Amino acid sequence: MFHSTLTLVHISGAVIGLLSGFLSMLFRKGSGLHRVAGNFFFVSMLTMSSAGAYIAAFLKPNIGNVMGGLLTFYLVATAWVAARRRERKVGLFDFCALILVSAVGIAQMTFGIQAANSPTGLKAGYPPALYFVFGSIALMFAASDGRMIVRGGFQGAKRIARHLFRMCLALLFATASFYPARAGLFSKAINQSNVLYLPHILIIGAMIFWMVRVLGRKRVPTARVIVDQIEPARRAA
Repeated sequence: MFHSTLTLVHISGAVIGLLSGFLSMLFRKGSGLHRVAGNFFFVSMLTMSSAGAYIAAFLKPNIGNVMGGLLTFYLVATAWVAARRRERKVGLFDFCALILVSAVGIAQMTFGIQAANSPTGLKAGYPPALYFVFGSIALMFAASDGRMIVRGGFQGAKRIARHLFRMCLALLFATASFYPARAGLFSKAINQSNVLYLPHILIIGAMIFWMVRVLGRKRVPTARVIVDQIEPARRAA
């Protein structure tokens, strides 16, 4: 009974997360609708990933799903915190997030080595390449978190880029867990058409577009900002 309920929670969170995630990409960034969709995405994805990780750890053992659930949980949580912050600062949450993603990365690389050295070339049914790819991703984020902590936090374009990249990647992971992971739910004709890869392409395209747009903005010199603020007041006087 508990397993069935938790599975329903996991599936419901995934459906709401996918819908709200794509809606948040469509709505204008910073608008009220974008924030509402983003909040739904945040809650549903945390619910989905934590329920999935629990099921894979204790009810239906699957190492890959445990690691995937923890990494998705980390991405969504850190992306949401990045969006909420308006100034440079580092807190306990950032250190906990660094420990979590570092542990996931190290575990993934360890499992990859074990898979490569096993007689079957697999670990819990997964090839070493899969572990190494996701382990490298996790360690990349660990390095990013470490750099942020040393610098005392991010602000401006870097803070926004941190939010966008992590949210988009979490949405991409959720989409991939639906398809091709659940390709058996669809007919042979649909699978052969590859039409269900279109959402993946849209997410990657949107992620690249927004990262280039945010990080490519020209910074306005501080002196120019001061002049722009003082000049209207001087003329009015």
